[in-house]
Amino acid sequence: MRRITYIIPVVVLGFAVLLSSVFVVDERQRALVLQFGQIRQVIEEPGLNFKIPFIQEVVYYDDRILSLDTTPIEVTPSDDRRLVVDAFARFRIMDVVQFRQAVGAGGIRAGEERLEGILNPTIRAVLGADGVTSNTILSSERSRLMDQITAEARLRAAALGLEVLDVRLKQTNLPIQNLEATFARMRAERQREATDERARGEEAAQRVRAQADRTVVELVSDARREAEIIRGEADAQRNGIFANAFGQDQEFFEFYRSMTAYERALMQRNSTMVISPDSEFFEYLGGSGLAVPAPIQ
Repeated sequence: MRRITYIIPVVVLGFAVLLSSVFVVDERQRALVLQFGQIRQVIEEPGLNFKIPFIQEVVYYDDRILSLDTTPIEVTPSDDRRLVVDAFARFRIMDVVQFRQAVGAGGIRAGEERLEGILNPTIRAVLGADGVTSNTILSSERSRLMDQITAEARLRAAALGLEVLDVRLKQTNLPIQNLEATFARMRAERQREATDERARGEEAAQRVRAQADRTVVELVSDARREAEIIRGEADAQRNGIFANAFGQDQEFFEFYRSMTAYERALMQRNSTMVISPDSEFFEYLGGSGLAVPAPIQ
């Protein structure tokens, strides 16, 4: 009984030691076996592995492609038009030993901070180079600039044991303090364009109105000329008709003409004529020589 009492703790202790000496590395990881902070073994293949319990420890690192969203930064292209750039990078741990030596016990979080410290200056340097304007960044040249940033960041990140696969610019915006000034400038430009359009429209309208007025004057002038011609021809025809008609009876013609003269001379109700009784004007009134008391209606 006493032997069993001693054997059970020994077996449990031995089982615990065995468990603490076994570790598994899966296909998504690589591992470092450390002994008192020093690297003793690099495990890059997945499977079951062993370590010295209580003396050695295992540090795992992700072997997959990782992504990093950088903090938005301001860049100043060569045209001095500041932009806020938001980028992201895809990377992987290329050399776990070199990565461990570069970041220490900080792990992947420290590696991301170091990598962001490489990406931000590289982005500023490439986007702020001579000949790179804000229009260049926003044009089809953007892809070439991102490839250049990727190449330079890859060279600098190699010292950390990292491989930068790609760097992309997610957003490129104006700083908030510049937005109002930009909007005001855009409104001024649109107002200027609208004023120019209105001026051109008014000029075109003036030309149309002037052409219409000239056309109206020409049409009215032609119409009046034709009307005068027609009126003249009508008067000539009327006079011809009257001449033919009155030529058949001369005495009636003289009587009609005198009656017409009386009517035109005494149009108003208070018209009074004082004229010699021997005047031919009263020939058809009997020649009495008296003043005419009232107009002929």
